[in-house]
Amino acid sequence: MPIRIADNLPARQVLEQERIFVMEENRALSQDIRPIRIVILNLMPDKNTTETQLLRALSNSPIQVDVDLLRITTHISKNTSEEHLIKYYETFDDIKERFYDGMIITGAPVEQMPYEEVDYWPELQMIMDWSKSHVYSTLHLCWGAMAGLYHHYGIPKYDLDKKCFGIFEHNMTYSRPVKLFRGFDDVFYVPHSRHTEVRKSDVEKVPSLRILSESDECGLFAISDLHGRQIFIMGHSEYDTDTLDKEYKRDLSKGLPIEIPVNYYTDNDPEKGVVKKWASSATLMYTNWLNYYVYQETPFDLSLMEEYKNGN
Repeated sequence: MPIRIADNLPARQVLEQERIFVMEENRALSQDIRPIRIVILNLMPDKNTTETQLLRALSNSPIQVDVDLLRITTHISKNTSEEHLIKYYETFDDIKERFYDGMIITGAPVEQMPYEEVDYWPELQMIMDWSKSHVYSTLHLCWGAMAGLYHHYGIPKYDLDKKCFGIFEHNMTYSRPVKLFRGFDDVFYVPHSRHTEVRKSDVEKVPSLRILSESDECGLFAISDLHGRQIFIMGHSEYDTDTLDKEYKRDLSKGLPIEIPVNYYTDNDPEKGVVKKWASSATLMYTNWLNYYVYQETPFDLSLMEEYKNGN
């Protein structure tokens, strides 16, 4: 799939080196089609890395995707330059009158804080409320998923006894076939890196939610509302091969309590390298979301979004 992003975004060079089709703005504007419009609310500190990971994940479909990058204004980023943010990111005031086919809300390294103590929580709540009428399908990732479940449904998160860290086996939970996992094997792998969890018993109390996938080792993975307008993903399918390796070595260097990521290194030995086993399922999950929950469902005229609210 061609993805359209700002011509000079640093992620573009990485993606082009991987032979991913990144379309120039002028060429995209000359095509007589309506591309999918996606907005990514990037809450991660290292925005460059997250941009590249998500753009790569969105690049494996024949559908043209126009991507806007959104940032929070009530938090000062320490790991991404202000120049980069000003040049490539928009604020909520910039986009609030637009309509989008899809939205991705990323995770953030604030999971052990109460939601109300996160400095940008009111702004995030405002954006999540706006998404219900201006976005057809929203994909929430990791802390973003927990935040969405708390905001929309009042579902709490809980601290884990130890960090959920590694590559874990997952399976389908929902009794009927789910479009998000079409083409998946019975067992598939997903990276996790988190200190908190959402509990199955709390989700099961909400009739308008369904659990799609989980892991015997690390709990819930995918949750959806009944129409696929709100999807909550607890893991990080988009992670690069070396992401957990970098996190592990970072925490070791800081003297933090960290165990070797589960099921990640060859023979559980960091010196032997990584066995990557989640790339194909990651590609398929994002492609399925774009196709079945966004492209196949969104009205051609996005201004009619309100009429399609809640699956009507």
